[in-house]
Amino acid sequence: MDFVRFEHSEYLFGLLLILLFVILFVMRMIASKKAIKKFGDTKLVLRLIRNKPKYKRQLKFILIILAFASIVFALANLQFGSKIEKVKTEGVDIVLAIDLSSSMMAEDIKPNRLERTKHFINQLLDKISNHRIGIVVFAGNAYVQMPLTIDYPAAKLFLYNLNTKMIPTQGTAIGDAIKSSSELFEAKNNKYKTIIIFSDGENHEGNAIDNAKEVAENGVIIHTVGVGTAKGAPIPVYRGNQQVDFKRDKEGSIVLSKIDNAMLQEISAVSGGEYYRITNSGDNLKALLKKIDSQEKREIDSHMVTDYESKFQYFLALGLFFLILEFFIFERKSNWKLNFKNLKLTSNNE
Repeated sequence: MDFVRFEHSEYLFGLLLILLFVILFVMRMIASKKAIKKFGDTKLVLRLIRNKPKYKRQLKFILIILAFASIVFALANLQFGSKIEKVKTEGVDIVLAIDLSSSMMAEDIKPNRLERTKHFINQLLDKISNHRIGIVVFAGNAYVQMPLTIDYPAAKLFLYNLNTKMIPTQGTAIGDAIKSSSELFEAKNNKYKTIIIFSDGENHEGNAIDNAKEVAENGVIIHTVGVGTAKGAPIPVYRGNQQVDFKRDKEGSIVLSKIDNAMLQEISAVSGGEYYRITNSGDNLKALLKKIDSQEKREIDSHMVTDYESKFQYFLALGLFFLILEFFIFERKSNWKLNFKNLKLTSNNE
């Protein structure tokens, strides 16, 4: 069975430019017709312009578009893979529980708490390997965003699309996030299981510590990563993409969101994990990576498609062919004619 992919699929967005090129070409053709009409009857003017071709301009444009599309496909690099290998690696199961409550939009951590968290996780995914990764998101409720997998590009895609509007019920249900995360693990194993919670710690539910203790009994280690400052910051309120205000309490005063270090520290402590921080001056990424690497690992089976063969050269050759063809098509009619009647044979004796 063949597996097809584009190594750099982001370049395929360049094909959208073809629509723009078509619009500009049509506008140019319309402008040309209007210019001809100014001189008189269109058919008569075209008769007078002997070297005016009928369809060469359109043909040249089509060839240029085909050449452009071919180059785009060459850049995207179409690949075929036909070999599936079962790869055995050693690692642990890690669930990333990410807070998507509105307080994560506070800007005491630049550019804001959520964006800085996503950047931290991206770096984490770049550094770790061989571990299965799952994603749970939470605010007032918790939801499984991605089950355990070694597909890191998919994890990064899910991560890129995370925003605080994904969960309509606001709040910070850390306890529910712990429960949902633990359900992704295999029940038969009492180790090799880790939850990493990313939050400002403003827990609005009372079951976080109890749930942490419960999952710890099943061999789950919980690390917590605090995002925010003790000084805190107001929570922006957006209408569409435009900030219109800050979150206010019932009296109309602006609410300040502050990190709850104590809550996050207690969650990690009762489960045998560690507490880390993301601040404006830096983070504890190296320390977290070292902790993950020190954990006992198990053998993980995975299936991978290998031996991908690139086919970009065919599209590159096709694009070059279209450009050469377009170069040899002249917009003006050729005057090269061979008149056999006027040919004369002459002798060298004359």
